[in-house]
Amino acid sequence: MKLAPEPPHELAARYGLGALEVRTVTGQAVEIVPFEIGRMIAEGLGRFCRSADARPQTQHIVVDEKIDEAMADPLRKWLLPHVERLWEESAAPHARSAISPDVLLKLWAMSGPHLEADYLLFDEAQDSDGVMLSILERQRHAQIIYVGDPYQQIYEWRGAVNAMAQIHAPECALTESFRFGPTFAGLASRLLAMLGEPTPIRGRDGIGSMMVEDPALVPPVDAILCRKNVTAIWQYAAGLEAGERPAIRMSTAEILAYADGADQLQAGQRAFRPAAFSLFETWADARAFARSPFGQDLEPLVRMVDELGTDYLRSLAQRSANEAQADYVISTVHRAKGLEWKRVKVAGDFRLRGPDGSPWPEDNELRLLYVAVTRAQHLLDISALRDELVRIVTLGR
Repeated sequence: MKLAPEPPHELAARYGLGALEVRTVTGQAVEIVPFEIGRMIAEGLGRFCRSADARPQTQHIVVDEKIDEAMADPLRKWLLPHVERLWEESAAPHARSAISPDVLLKLWAMSGPHLEADYLLFDEAQDSDGVMLSILERQRHAQIIYVGDPYQQIYEWRGAVNAMAQIHAPECALTESFRFGPTFAGLASRLLAMLGEPTPIRGRDGIGSMMVEDPALVPPVDAILCRKNVTAIWQYAAGLEAGERPAIRMSTAEILAYADGADQLQAGQRAFRPAAFSLFETWADARAFARSPFGQDLEPLVRMVDELGTDYLRSLAQRSANEAQADYVISTVHRAKGLEWKRVKVAGDFRLRGPDGSPWPEDNELRLLYVAVTRAQHLLDISALRDELVRIVTLGR
């Protein structure tokens, strides 16, 4: 008989875990329902399995960013014994439900595998999992070459670690870009300097690169890169309304999840997907959060639902052009990593101030912006971020 993954609410019920009341960053008391509790336990197991740690720890448990930090740490400590229990069940010879690839990899890593090779080349090391590094560190018989850019580490949210900061080995830096010219290299180098990198990037003199900073200019582009899925949906809708043929790098199901979740909240029901809606009990809660300083990322989608309805969102899900036939592509930066386009516009949803309102952005935000601006070959439209970029560049001097 084929085993299936255990649904989160069934996991919570089997562990005897009911709803739990917490406080959000806006001061509102909300319930974390058993489905969410089960999901946090399962995701905690996944992050542990992708780490180099021998046992689950509190830092493996991801708490929704909408929960007040004063309550987040006690919540992690409360959940930890249940993550440990799930690991013990998953590692048992006769598990009660399907074993995830993460668990299989962790069990293999803990078995001390020996890779029969003289040389190992490990690419994208800046976003590797701790478990993979632990496997490679044991291969002392082989020469290991780590390839990566520490400033393109953008997957911390899923437990990735920056191997480049942990490896003690001779380093060979590649500082010349074959993608763009000196203009884009200058901007990228300024961002790197803010991250503490003393060596600038060099662009190729033979490649023409033009920066667009005036919001009154609207040049044609091949890609619009956004920080958040919600912004990507908003840009996609704006393109369709303008009579253009954009393609969006999101699945139909992902867009429909926002429509379904909004419908459930408007009916007074909890929505478990998408995760952005998971702690709201009504649509009024989502609307209030979107209008707060903490919820600005969600505001475009809430406004779209309020003004045009969820059926409009559903219609969007069916209208994406094939990328090969599209006028341009809309993508989050995470889904654009490793790609390039001749003409790129960077959306204005990057957080270039600290979460507490401080004037300096967090390093992970600077890294994400660095990846975004280095996707362009010939034209880079940064008009939506110009004022904030000028401000942080000035602060960084």
